[in-house]
Amino acid sequence: MNQNLYSADVNQQNRFSVQTSEFGNYGSSPTSFSSNGSTVSQDSQAYVPDAYHSPDCTYTSHVSGTGFTDYGDDLEYKLKELESAMMGTEHDFMDSFDGSSSWGVNYQTSSLTTNGRTITDIIYRKDIKELLIACAKSVAENDTITANWLMSELRPLVSVSGEPAHRLGAYMLEGLVARLSSSGSSIYKALKCKEPTGGELFSYMRVLYEVCPYFKFGYLSANGAIAEAMKNENKIHIIDFQIAQGGQWVTLIQALASRPGGPPSLRITGVDDSTNAYARGGEVHIVGQQLAALAKSCNVPFEFHGVNVPGSEVEIKHLAVRPGEPLVVNFAFMLHHMPDESVNPQNHRDRLLRMVKGLSPQVVTLVEQESNVNTAPFFHRFQETLNYYTAIFESIDVTLPRNHQQRINVEQHCLARDIVNIIACEGAERVERHELLGKWRSRFTMAGFTPYPLSSSVNSTIKSLLENYSHKYRLEERDGALFLGWMNRDLVASCAWK
Repeated sequence: MNQNLYSADVNQQNRFSVQTSEFGNYGSSPTSFSSNGSTVSQDSQAYVPDAYHSPDCTYTSHVSGTGFTDYGDDLEYKLKELESAMMGTEHDFMDSFDGSSSWGVNYQTSSLTTNGRTITDIIYRKDIKELLIACAKSVAENDTITANWLMSELRPLVSVSGEPAHRLGAYMLEGLVARLSSSGSSIYKALKCKEPTGGELFSYMRVLYEVCPYFKFGYLSANGAIAEAMKNENKIHIIDFQIAQGGQWVTLIQALASRPGGPPSLRITGVDDSTNAYARGGEVHIVGQQLAALAKSCNVPFEFHGVNVPGSEVEIKHLAVRPGEPLVVNFAFMLHHMPDESVNPQNHRDRLLRMVKGLSPQVVTLVEQESNVNTAPFFHRFQETLNYYTAIFESIDVTLPRNHQQRINVEQHCLARDIVNIIACEGAERVERHELLGKWRSRFTMAGFTPYPLSSSVNSTIKSLLENYSHKYRLEERDGALFLGWMNRDLVASCAWK
């Protein structure tokens, strides 16, 4: 494989790739966080604001209206009793509260909760992860009193500028508050959030792309499979189901330009979405103009076709497929947004795969987060999200200082919305629906695909890329796929099919 495919990202500061890089879709969920880190309620009577302390910004959460408005004085009285008991003796506590929690804690007998600890033990330890899990369990079991109690204990501990656990805890807590307050579409009616400007959002996405290798890993591995599969073709048509800023194709165009005997003609069909249009300040034709300018400078014959249709609505007629033209399909950080059979009887996730198989592509690339939150019940989904994003936040921590305003902006606008969407939403409102590679493998196999072998040269190139980051990143090839991980946690999987 031509190593020039990766030289721009591995060995140089590539100006074009930084300015037009694809960063994934961070805006499918309508929840976001304002530039000062606060959310604004539409109903000022339903929420009582509490600040997460930060030297750079104030991140405001809201106590659930379900907790205080519906239960009124009775809940407030019980909470005061519980708080008083925390300051008194165990005997005082047992005398002051008679009853059992819905998740099996008998306050009179101090029955154990999870992992052999009582609620009071968990609160005394002030372990954010333990508190979050206990709170999520109480939310899952509709134990509003315990949930609000644990939320009140969590708020002083979390911060958008603290350690990774403190920062992630702030957003996980916001998701729990949103879930407790309502469900489905009403969550986002209760949380009115100020979007950054398109230029600001793009700058945050660019920073995330530069400080974390996840996206570069995915794009480099996909480009490697494409270059290998199309090495003898004089014409190439790529259908990119999430074109975003188009940055993935910079190194591929440069590699095609260096082919012995001259470059092939390249045609790219880019499917767009409204969030990326907002970030770049215009429709998908802007991406086409930028890529056309690059291709011209590299003497690569180029044509671009933009599709302004959501991925779940794409049909063959939108894709401008030409008979006899060698075809590539790219699914990078996109398929997890497609509703499957658990959401919509049309099952767009599998429908799209069957449609693509019918086009007889020479290679299909898949890059997805290695996380299992699609059909998992809420409590298990919460635990998976906590574990997955703990690794993400730890990896960011080694690159950007904790009090760096850009880091705060990146986490709030590029990560927090996804976290809240996974935790707080159900049904069609939950658009962040990641699956493990094993499930994706089943879907591709049922659609008629067979695995396409990865090139060994891709491994060495990505390993060189990772040397610019942290030794805690790891690259592993198994079962015909590449996995990028942080310490012992897989984060992104990449594979190819035909």
